[in-house]
Amino acid sequence: MMPTSIPAAQGKPVAFVTGAAQGIGLATAERLAHDGFRVVAMDRNGERLNVAVDLLVAGGLDVLAAAVDICDRAAVTAVLDAQPRVDVMVCAAGIYNDARFLDLTEDAFRAMLEVNVIGTFIPAQEAARRMQAGGRIVTISSRGALGGTRFAHYVASKAAVIGLTRAMAMELRERQIAVNSVAPGFTDTPMTRSAPAEMFAAWEQLEPGGKAATPDLIANAIAFFAAPSTQFITGQTLFVDGGKSLGGQGI
Repeated sequence: MMPTSIPAAQGKPVAFVTGAAQGIGLATAERLAHDGFRVVAMDRNGERLNVAVDLLVAGGLDVLAAAVDICDRAAVTAVLDAQPRVDVMVCAAGIYNDARFLDLTEDAFRAMLEVNVIGTFIPAQEAARRMQAGGRIVTISSRGALGGTRFAHYVASKAAVIGLTRAMAMELRERQIAVNSVAPGFTDTPMTRSAPAEMFAAWEQLEPGGKAATPDLIANAIAFFAAPSTQFITGQTLFVDGGKSLGGQGI
């Protein structure tokens, strides 16, 4: 489903959020809409996305749904071109699954890189091509980029996102486009809830506060980088994990 091409209100900024059907992406879409953006919520699960966006619209928010595979460049460009401007791109789509390093297959590794890295690269690149000075790109990495057990492919993908963010920031700074990353710690989302209940509970106990972050806490950090007032900040990765990345046992 393509978003309806409706001219944004005079001067109203437009933000695009991938992975917006649930979790951090959905919380971000809602937060940015409250902050005054027209938000185009993007996700490959059209049914789930439409339900989520309908609820936001019913609450009076300016949000459009676009069912799209973020690894399909033609589909991504069509979504971007349906709007009169591109002010912010938030690359929040991602996947995770659990596997020991010695059991990982090439197919599992490639699938992780395809969504988490290529699925960040394509929307970010196409957004940058359409942005004017003052544009902002926010990627989503993870505290997991620092390392961990049972998800080497995820660690590699999220470390790559941090490197990509810095490289994009260096190339785009002359165009005054800021690129930053938010690295969440363990967060209560449908993705993490897919783990067995006992595993989720054990992970929570490893957190400094004894519980997972909520998606809206991560969305607050994303909204910070999406704000025009932070334009002078670029190439940075902000860990939002209650201090877990300062040291201690990782997951």
